[in-house]
Amino acid sequence: MNLNTSLAESQTVLQRSSGVGRISVVCLDNQTRLKHLYQEGCAKIRLPRTYLGTGVEAVLINTAGGMTGGDRLDWNIELGPETQLTLTTQACEKLYKSSGQTALTNISICAGHGARVAWLPQELIVFDRSKFSRTICADLAEGCEGLFVEPMILGRHSMGEILTVASLHDRWRIRQAGRLVYAEDFRIGGDVSALLAKAAVTGGKGALATVLLVSPRAEDLLANARRIIGNDGGASFWNGHLLARLVADDGYGLREKLMPLVSLLNGDIPLPRTWSL
Repeated sequence: MNLNTSLAESQTVLQRSSGVGRISVVCLDNQTRLKHLYQEGCAKIRLPRTYLGTGVEAVLINTAGGMTGGDRLDWNIELGPETQLTLTTQACEKLYKSSGQTALTNISICAGHGARVAWLPQELIVFDRSKFSRTICADLAEGCEGLFVEPMILGRHSMGEILTVASLHDRWRIRQAGRLVYAEDFRIGGDVSALLAKAAVTGGKGALATVLLVSPRAEDLLANARRIIGNDGGASFWNGHLLARLVADDGYGLREKLMPLVSLLNGDIPLPRTWSL
């Protein structure tokens, strides 16, 4: 083997995807209207026709078809006072094997007084030997309602996929009226399958979701949320916030629970069509 050739190959810079998407909405004549839309790189945003009354639905798209080490996506969302915006994704986001670097996603949401924001992406599918870090920061004004959902599938069991090694870091920071109301750092790594097998984690189940509702309606919805979840997770309430965790054997089983739960928590706003089973 030629030493110079080997050295050159090891120093090759691989092409990586990068995307930035920004959207802001305002309220005009009691209707939510688009104010600003910006797309860069692999990040695209589409606004389909919906029947959301006064609200708007935005579909976020990663045209790269997934993420691997070194890829980066940034989503910036701004809601003016009294607006209503539902955000979802065109498809599940896939995290592929990394050659060493970490894939990064940053989500920033700012919502004004009386606004309603629903962050409803489809599942994050984690493949073996992937590396991923995501940050969700939301700044909600007083009187704003926020629903945040993040489902993930840790290896597609129906395809015979088992996670042996992966690295995942999910960081949430939710503020209301400038005060931190929810913070979470979820980390999983090393021998993922052995970790998931523990009863205190998922008991061997390969799909899970975190759901957070910040709303004065939250306490009234707790009993029904627990009924929907049953023995596949749990829900709690404190100071106007409802937090739910769900686990399932696979993505289909997760959606069977998640869809009625999100429909309950989202009130009169229907689920995005991309969520259809």
